[in-house]
Amino acid sequence: MSKHYPRIRIDRSVGEKQLLCIRESVSITFYMKRSHQEVVQHVMRAMDAYRRAVGLQTLGWYADPYSGDWDELDDKGWAYIRREMLEEPATYLWLQKSASENLGYEILYDGLLLEVYQGAPASQVSFYLPTEYLEEHGPGRVKELALELAAVLPFNSGHAGLCFHFPDTILGATRPIRDLAFLHPGMDIPGARSSASAIGTRVDGVHWLNFLGPPVLGELGGAAGLRERLHSPDTTVQELDGEQVLVTLGKWPEAGDTEQGHTLPAYRELARVLEPWLYMNRCILDGFSEEDMRRWQRRFLD
Repeated sequence: MSKHYPRIRIDRSVGEKQLLCIRESVSITFYMKRSHQEVVQHVMRAMDAYRRAVGLQTLGWYADPYSGDWDELDDKGWAYIRREMLEEPATYLWLQKSASENLGYEILYDGLLLEVYQGAPASQVSFYLPTEYLEEHGPGRVKELALELAAVLPFNSGHAGLCFHFPDTILGATRPIRDLAFLHPGMDIPGARSSASAIGTRVDGVHWLNFLGPPVLGELGGAAGLRERLHSPDTTVQELDGEQVLVTLGKWPEAGDTEQGHTLPAYRELARVLEPWLYMNRCILDGFSEEDMRRWQRRFLD
């Protein structure tokens, strides 16, 4: 167990087997208020960068976006993925290391056709790393990878940090983590599809790494405006290309521990600054009441 976060391993029964379903991981997610075909080349470059970082053979399986069945990511599988990406007006991709267990390596991409949605949709891509990768390579390398991905994506917002990592297609997957979510406020509960359809250009919470772009960054007064409002000693504001910034909250991602009084003050400070732009319309998760969801989304504000 790291001093920065707990070790979480929750199995599920599949026949006579116990398979790993929920674990702690690092998620790197970006939102782009653009349709799939506007961002597909950018996303493919980001996928290539992730694969180079984790090993070209690490992702071994993909879920067919139409049947949901798992197929092997061999040469034929990658040819299918490339064809799906380039030819379809919208697509949903789920790539991971194992077809049965959650081993921490995963890509989820929800490339939308924005014009068919009402409200404020955005295409979303998420890259996952097991905490073993973080421990082996260090937080500096994970930050470098997040910056490498950000450099090729036309994002409006994005983030990287600790999360409860689970397959969001499994009914009831979030029930076992309700109490843990309030104990460790620095751990996100990802929602691959629940946010993309409505987040628009808003910001999906506060994390270890926080990528901000237009229009929110402009409304905050740019990098200079952010620096004036953020005073925690371990917080840095780094200007990126294309009117974007990265706000980093400390050297390591932290889970926090409310029972021990570790309430992550730097995270709370940034949450207060970003409050007018925070996305607060997550769907109600299994095992959470409506009030639970309100409390969890406002955990750095109240």
